[in-house]
Amino acid sequence: MKQDRHAKTPLAGDPVGDPLIAATYRGLEPLVTDMARLDEALRLLLEVGDTAREPEIRKLRQSLREVEPTVTMIGQVKAGKTTLVDALIGRPGLLPADINPWTSVVTSLHVSPRIALDAQKSRFRFFTDDEWSNLLRKGGRVGELASRAGADQELEKVRRQLEEMREKSRQRLGSRFEMLLGQTHDYGYVDADLIQRYVCLGDEPDIAAAAGADSGQGRFADITRSADLFLSQPALPMPVCLRDTPGVNDTFMVREQITVNAIRASRLCVVVLSAHQALSTVDLALIRLIANIRSREVVLFVNRIDELSDPVREIPEIRDSIRATLRAHSGPADAEILFGSAHWAVHALRGELDRIGERSARALIALAEDEVRRGMVETDAAAMVWHLSGLPALGRVLADRITHGEGAEVVDRIARQGRNLAQGVSAGVLLAARGGGARGPGRPVDAAALAHRFDALARKAEADLAGRLDGVLAAFEGRLQSSRGTFVSRATGALLQHLETEGDTEVWTYDPSGLRALLRSGYHLFTGKATRAAEAVFAETAQAVAEIGAAGLDLEPGTFALDPPSLPEPPVPVMLGQTIALDIRGNWWTRWWRRRRSPQAYAEEFAALIDAEIAPVIAELQTGHAAAHADRLKALLGEFLAAERASLMDLAQRSAGDLAALRRQQDEDRLRIEARIDRARLLLAGFHKTEVKEAAE
Repeated sequence: MKQDRHAKTPLAGDPVGDPLIAATYRGLEPLVTDMARLDEALRLLLEVGDTAREPEIRKLRQSLREVEPTVTMIGQVKAGKTTLVDALIGRPGLLPADINPWTSVVTSLHVSPRIALDAQKSRFRFFTDDEWSNLLRKGGRVGELASRAGADQELEKVRRQLEEMREKSRQRLGSRFEMLLGQTHDYGYVDADLIQRYVCLGDEPDIAAAAGADSGQGRFADITRSADLFLSQPALPMPVCLRDTPGVNDTFMVREQITVNAIRASRLCVVVLSAHQALSTVDLALIRLIANIRSREVVLFVNRIDELSDPVREIPEIRDSIRATLRAHSGPADAEILFGSAHWAVHALRGELDRIGERSARALIALAEDEVRRGMVETDAAAMVWHLSGLPALGRVLADRITHGEGAEVVDRIARQGRNLAQGVSAGVLLAARGGGARGPGRPVDAAALAHRFDALARKAEADLAGRLDGVLAAFEGRLQSSRGTFVSRATGALLQHLETEGDTEVWTYDPSGLRALLRSGYHLFTGKATRAAEAVFAETAQAVAEIGAAGLDLEPGTFALDPPSLPEPPVPVMLGQTIALDIRGNWWTRWWRRRRSPQAYAEEFAALIDAEIAPVIAELQTGHAAAHADRLKALLGEFLAAERASLMDLAQRSAGDLAALRRQQDEDRLRIEARIDRARLLLAGFHKTEVKEAAE
């Protein structure tokens, strides 16, 4: 691991436009307020002095401080995505906007008001040797597809391009090339030159040598897999992460796979389009990816409206065209569509409105006049340009989605755990006050009997959940195989029908969107059933644990209640959108078609090709999505049971001496302790499960 904590050049892309950034993300303030209330409640519980629960309380407080909602940016090449990301964080010019199509770097910008300018840092991870070898040996995803389809010429072309890429990498890195694979480079600073060294490819080595200097630009870009930048932005109300992806249309589909993984790790996705290109059948790979994300978690931002000749007329036309394309190709037709200009935003942030450009200014004035006719009143020129750039609207939508989506889930989860901890703290105080039993000091708690009853309950609950989920998984597996069989049957039937009516002179193709729809429907059916099963078992278990605890500790009925664990969101099946052989058209398909000699040969080889393509998709849905989600639900139940068992056993096993010492401590300041517990429980009671769900719908 390389470490360097000394910046060699002044920081480029310092934060600018604080008031504009602050106004853009103001919608996050209610979430920040909720999290502050949760933290205050946990602080009050910590001050009660229950040492047995201090570690869990501190852990919850730490998890609050680590909340960092993530937004993944994907889009078309040359749509201005990187410039938009720079503007969204108030750091114009930080990221290189001229990313070379060879690069495959996901850049995560961790932006926070808690990071000082002199405490910024960066981390760059390289491809591992296995990842690089797979790319060279198999040609990446496109090599795998070409190999299965028998497209030998395409495969050879890919290999030649890969050899060229490897040779250029060796020229840049020399003998260090192999040693660098799998490494991580850490720096105690961030600047544009450093980022370009790892993310953006520069001049060819011979050109740089001819110039007599090596700028270092792009030196590691061939082998860099990801970049993490930890940046200061005082104008933000809370930390956020913007993940800038390189796109989905590279030669080897490496970037498509990396983008798929990036989307899976994020709850919110912004698709950046160019106003000149909007969304068309050229972007089917992009549409396939976002078709598997819920509409509420996708935002489409049409950039570069500053280059339109008549934006007032053209924007509605572009919006209608995008909606039609999404409907035609099963995309998220209800997703939010916003329009704007990162170019305008950058100039507004920098206060350089006089440098916008004549053509761009004409478009700006036309939109401004239209806004004035609609009643917009904005006296400050920079604020008006910022408004017309579309970034305030994008910021409001992102804040709303975060607050009522990922943020609401975090608040709900921590509030539930906090209420359960408060219940344990309160029960401890009550036991100490009454000498170890709610109905008098003469009735000690039978810890062994309580443990026996709890363990029996835990075994029953875990077996119940496992049985329900295993049944749902088995039904899902059967549905996947049925979908596979249905699709293969339909496709080969259509193929034979084509051969019967048209012969083999006309090249035939088949759209795999029906397969994706079948698999997506089956997955959503699974997640719905799994969620309902877990919700029922969680609720039943929480109630049963509370009843056992109240009886075992001899507490008054109704004084001991527990919240069930919150349910996590299932993984998004975005991998259903990754390219398969049936999506690829062109010369290889024509040659595949021409090689067949009989209808039976067509049908058999086509069915084999489909099976080879479907198998890894189905396997990933079963293991990486469905089974992983079921395992997560089982783990949550196990974590809940373990935490509550430890809490009850701590209460039950406290000796008379422990209780007497705690009682003396409490007697000294009983009113203050009770007031803190009451205040904490009141704060935590304000976050109820139903309120979070209603807000999220």
